[in-house]
Amino acid sequence: MITHGTHPHATVRSWLGVAAITASLFAFLTTELMPVGLLTPMSTSLRISVGAAGLMVTLYGVSAGLGVPFIVAWTRRVNRRVLLSTLLAILTLGNTITAISPNYPLVLTTRLIMGFASGVFWAIGVSMAMRLVAERHASRAAAIVMSGISIAAVVGIPVGTLLESLTGWRTTFLIWAGLSVLVFLAVVTVIPSLPSTNAVSVREVFGLPLKNVPLRLVLFTVVLFVLGHFGAYTFVRPYLEHSAAATPFFITAALMAYGAGGAAGNFVAGHTVTRNPRGSFIVGCAGLVTSLLLLLTIAHGQAGSIIALAVWGVSFGVVQLSQITMTQAAAPDTFEAAMSLNTMAYNTSIALGALFGGLFADHLGVTSVVWFGVTLTAASLLLTVGTRRKTSRALPGDTPAPTRTQPADRA
Repeated sequence: MITHGTHPHATVRSWLGVAAITASLFAFLTTELMPVGLLTPMSTSLRISVGAAGLMVTLYGVSAGLGVPFIVAWTRRVNRRVLLSTLLAILTLGNTITAISPNYPLVLTTRLIMGFASGVFWAIGVSMAMRLVAERHASRAAAIVMSGISIAAVVGIPVGTLLESLTGWRTTFLIWAGLSVLVFLAVVTVIPSLPSTNAVSVREVFGLPLKNVPLRLVLFTVVLFVLGHFGAYTFVRPYLEHSAAATPFFITAALMAYGAGGAAGNFVAGHTVTRNPRGSFIVGCAGLVTSLLLLLTIAHGQAGSIIALAVWGVSFGVVQLSQITMTQAAAPDTFEAAMSLNTMAYNTSIALGALFGGLFADHLGVTSVVWFGVTLTAASLLLTVGTRRKTSRALPGDTPAPTRTQPADRA
């Protein structure tokens, strides 16, 4: 059981813990998506096609998605601080091996293993943050952690792209290995012991969507919008190079515009999702469709590209926080288990999106990848609109965090 206010600095340390988990999300997400900004130079250096290079995102997502429900269930009695520290150690080692890897197969194998660690983090991170703070601040803590997505987009991926242009992609991954060490030290220092709670067996995890209709519908919408979004986003650099003759420095600026939009979208959603997560998701998903159409129609110059990427970022920021909140609302008593399924759906869809996008890019050109994104995000929007309010139960809002005091389930 987690208690609060047991010493004068409990509140300060709690929020520092939330910050450490946010930094962890930043490290994991930038590592996962770093090849997006480095796709062209990595494919050239490793002597592979752009589509094959997209497999670096695909395999990472496969392991992050398919492995997480099993690993979360198998580690359901492991202290969450210990588990997160172990995941960050794996991330550090993986980034180091990637940086010094002499060939493409070793890079793929390394990222496959790193994906398992990333998937487990996505399942436990938000839940950990909600347990650290007072019950009335649980939703705020979750929103802060999710802001790490925007920070990664605003700072991480663009800075990685810039560092690559100045030093090379191998040095970029070495720098990220050093960053992972710093985050590891922060987690060990400021996060208190968090015994596992709210975790269930593998059988119970996979039984959740069979008996929980709102959760099942949320998972379907997640699959569709993630397929579309990441299918297109994985190949945004070659698309801008093709359509707008973009230079590496302009790619950095465009990705920063995307990230700044994501930060704005996350901020807006932080005020809207507690009142209407489904409505927020619908608006954000409509924005995704619009932004991809803008990318096709006005992104033939620098101004149009920046506008399209900024709208894309705002929309994704709204959609991302909305779908997490919808998951929490659909399964408040088994949030960690539901998040493991969400993570499986999300990361497997990232992998498939990158895979399908690579096939489209290699055989039909990079423009076809954007049309793929339009089709799938529109399908997610239509599914959400068509299912009315079944995907949106009453939100916990400022109610107690679902993972706070419930004893761990037994197998």
